Amino acid sequence: MTVSAPTKDQYQEPALEEEILTGGENVYVAPPWKLMWWRFRKHKMAMVSAVILILAYFTAAFCEFVAPYDPDTPFIQYKYSPPTKIHIRDAEGQFYAPFIYQTTRGIDPVTAQPTYIEDMKTRYPIQFFVQGFDYKLLGLIPAKLHLFGIPSAGEKQGVFLFGADRLGRDMFSRIAYGARLSLSLGLVGVLLSLVLGVLLGGISGYFGGWVDTAVQRTIEFIRTIPTIPLWMTLSAALPADWPVTRVYFGITVILSLVGWTFMARVVRGRFLAMREEDFVLAARLNGAREMRIIVRHMVPSFLSYIIAALTLAIPGMILAETGLSFLGLGLRPPAISWGVLLQEAMNLRSLVLAPWVLTPGFAVVISVLAFNFVGDGMRDAADPYAR
Repeated sequence: MTVSAPTKDQYQEPALEEEILTGGENVYVAPPWKLMWWRFRKHKMAMVSAVILILAYFTAAFCEFVAPYDPDTPFIQYKYSPPTKIHIRDAEGQFYAPFIYQTTRGIDPVTAQPTYIEDMKTRYPIQFFVQGFDYKLLGLIPAKLHLFGIPSAGEKQGVFLFGADRLGRDMFSRIAYGARLSLSLGLVGVLLSLVLGVLLGGISGYFGGWVDTAVQRTIEFIRTIPTIPLWMTLSAALPADWPVTRVYFGITVILSLVGWTFMARVVRGRFLAMREEDFVLAARLNGAREMRIIVRHMVPSFLSYIIAALTLAIPGMILAETGLSFLGLGLRPPAISWGVLLQEAMNLRSLVLAPWVLTPGFAVVISVLAFNFVGDGMRDAADPYAR
């Protein structure tokens, strides 16, 4: 009798199967959410991206605490100031806690452009949890505490981690405030799309017939319209004199009305596959109503797929808001979002003199990539029993 040699695939077992072999009974009795977490944490980039997103949303929620300065307060003497250099060693080689030097403004005799020179004689230590401008934490609690700052400098010197804009406003503070609108709009828009997508997609897939035909023809009509012209047309229809909150709500509704079609297609496909399953038939025989079957039995069975799809849809919402605001058709000043901040980059002179005005664009790129990596990890972990 001949014995065949083990193949390479037999040695390289899947990660989950290896964990089952080494985890004993804990794996067999683990609930699905724990199996999903074990599979998700094996995706290293998804884990790193999840940490980035947690920090981003912490900054968005507590931007007043994170920002060292009021985003609308200008430092006139520091227009287009470059990012402040942070030192831990002085000119003599002595080590200190992080500090900055006093920066003095001058004029380049050749180009007549402002220059900023560090005065090595004056040091300002960077302190954490310092008192600053008044604000209301989460719009409710009066507070003055900020994450960092240089209170000993007063108004003589500012610490500009990402530089200053044409009016001398701190870019780091403005990006922190902009995260609140840009990131929250993506979440709110996706949640509205979720409601429309699950409702219409579920009705289409569960009942079929002329209902399915009507919903699918509507989806196909919306998806055939070029997205950017549709966004621009609907956004331009918003009155120019609307306040910021109303414009924010209008932009969210517009993005949701256009973005629900993808979720509806996903939900319809899952409903078509499950409406003849045994557990659905058993629920019908027990007298369960159609809405209960959909809400209590069918939707929870593929909730992980919905969460993964939502995670991958949020970047599209963020990019849409950024593009509309950049073109002046979305949020407008005095609102602060990443798209509004990028309007500064439309000025070629500003871009040449102060390339750091593009920093909000890097914030958009990082957040979108983080959402995509997290979505990939959640999609891989959506079915913990797959091999």
